[in-house]
Amino acid sequence: MVEYRIDRRNGVATYLQIVQQTKHALRLGLLEPGDQLPTARAVVEATAINPNTVLKAYRELEREGLVEARRGMGTFVTRSLGAVQPADSALREELKEWGKRAAAAGMDRDDVAALFTSVLDGIFTEDTAGNAEGEQG
Repeated sequence: MVEYRIDRRNGVATYLQIVQQTKHALRLGLLEPGDQLPTARAVVEATAINPNTVLKAYRELEREGLVEARRGMGTFVTRSLGAVQPADSALREELKEWGKRAAAAGMDRDDVAALFTSVLDGIFTEDTAGNAEGEQG
């Protein structure tokens, strides 16, 4: 089961943090079709947020076709999001080692996340630009 962590300082709406963390768990295979999401009450107790915020997040996930609310039973995952394959474990280990080196160099979690996001954005922007150029020629 997924455990939500809310960061009140990052500027992202709380319900969106729940949506993003759920999608992250789906991509990593931590949640699979048929799994039950934590009850709104459990999320509220663990995170001290408003129950309506949890319900809003769950409705958004339902609107996207990722979960299904079953009256009196809870909210269940209906589909996955391209889970990371076991073959990717070598990449995971490399990334883990890189993260440790970054921490040892004095970077905090936000610094590492910003650097990683910046690199990813650059890779995918270059890839998109390269594809666009290739299609025009």
